[in-house]
Amino acid sequence: MTALSLSNIHKAWGKNTIIENLSLEIASGEFIVLVGPSGCGKSTLLRIIAGLEIPDGGKLVMGGKEVTRLAAGKRNLSMVFQSYALYPHMTVRENLSFGLRNINTPAAEIDKRVAHAASMLKLEEMLDRLPQNLSGGQRQRVAIGRSIVQQPELFLFDEPLSNLDAALRVGMRQEIQQLHNTLKNTMIYVTHDQVEAMTLADRIVVLYKGKIEQVGTPLELYNTPANLFVAEFIGTPKINVLPAVWREGALHIADNLVFRLTRQPAGVSDGDKLFVAIRPEHMQYQQTGDFTLQGRTQLCELQGDSTLVWLDLAGHPVCLKSFQQLSFMPDTPLTLTVQESHLHLFDGLGKRLAF
Repeated sequence: MTALSLSNIHKAWGKNTIIENLSLEIASGEFIVLVGPSGCGKSTLLRIIAGLEIPDGGKLVMGGKEVTRLAAGKRNLSMVFQSYALYPHMTVRENLSFGLRNINTPAAEIDKRVAHAASMLKLEEMLDRLPQNLSGGQRQRVAIGRSIVQQPELFLFDEPLSNLDAALRVGMRQEIQQLHNTLKNTMIYVTHDQVEAMTLADRIVVLYKGKIEQVGTPLELYNTPANLFVAEFIGTPKINVLPAVWREGALHIADNLVFRLTRQPAGVSDGDKLFVAIRPEHMQYQQTGDFTLQGRTQLCELQGDSTLVWLDLAGHPVCLKSFQQLSFMPDTPLTLTVQESHLHLFDGLGKRLAF
């Protein structure tokens, strides 16, 4: 069943197009994450879904009912903001119940819903505290709890973890994931952090300049990015990209760096300029592989369980992610290998090539 359907949504501010003829179908119970760089239109799209912005064109259908111009308060959804948006003079209990009291919900029902949300989010001992006496993570749990008590069909999250430190973000990611597993509601989550997207999403929607670049599961985007932008956006550290030329049945990256593939990429002719992309974790040190690369080290970053080694490879900066504890002096010659199955190829415009 479709929970939300967006058809040819368009939004502009003056001459600046923010969302350009965007269409998307979201299934009931799905956890969708919208990702992209700053200014790509993801928060504007979320506000259009919430009813806080009206699109200039297109249609929005929620639960089988068109809501394109329906007021925000009449949509059966709830939104969690990065700023928490808690009332500072109200206790946690009062913040949780505020929306219900505004629509004259019976007191017994309010108490029941508040108790249920507090139990789910481990807020029972904080119900009589003011927001100023809570940590950032606790405040965000209150903001999420305020959404839960509304019992919406659709949860919207606008970068809810961006104000938290790294350790709290990890914990809150787990809590949001557990919340989805328990409630099974449809959730749409905006973030610029691709790690959040990879760990939370059923499907990820990658946006760039108001357009959808690719929609897919986290592993689909990681393993088969549709274009160079998606390949570079998904994955940490960022994928290595090497310009190449297809000549005489091989990829020529440099005079002494040639990859002769077992199959020719579809639609490629001699002289075509291509891009070869290799994820840092797929570059290998002291292992056998289909292709050999010679580089010189520039910098090592020890991370405990792994090491990032930055190298110069035929005049191009690349990164090796090794799950060994390595240390090299700068300008040390290093031999790396890579499997053909781990190569990603893109044409001169950045479109993925099958091979």
